[in-house]
Amino acid sequence: MSIPPDNPALENCDTGSALEADLCIHIFTASAALVGVCLTVIGLIRIVVATTKIGTIADALLAGDATLFMIACLLSYWALRARNVRRMHRIERLADAIFLLGLLLMTAVCGVVTWEIL
Repeated sequence: MSIPPDNPALENCDTGSALEADLCIHIFTASAALVGVCLTVIGLIRIVVATTKIGTIADALLAGDATLFMIACLLSYWALRARNVRRMHRIERLADAIFLLGLLLMTAVCGVVTWEIL
């Protein structure tokens, strides 16, 4: 398996490290985008459901979710910058776990919003 030529950050890595760095890049970009999604949904909830109690519950959960995604984003960036491979693996696993926790919380928020609006 060769390293993709369009990713110069992975040029000096072996195949395993390249895959790890590629995973970090995906966590970094996806979590950064999901922070924006959380902020957008918070704004929409405040506009659409300003008169019900669900707005405060969903807003609080989404603010926590945005924080989790931001932590995952920062950790994945730190893993990309790490020079020690063992340290990179540990940081990447932590970023991955926090990212998955953020996804689970986002799914819970979707359920809360859906069932309270009905």
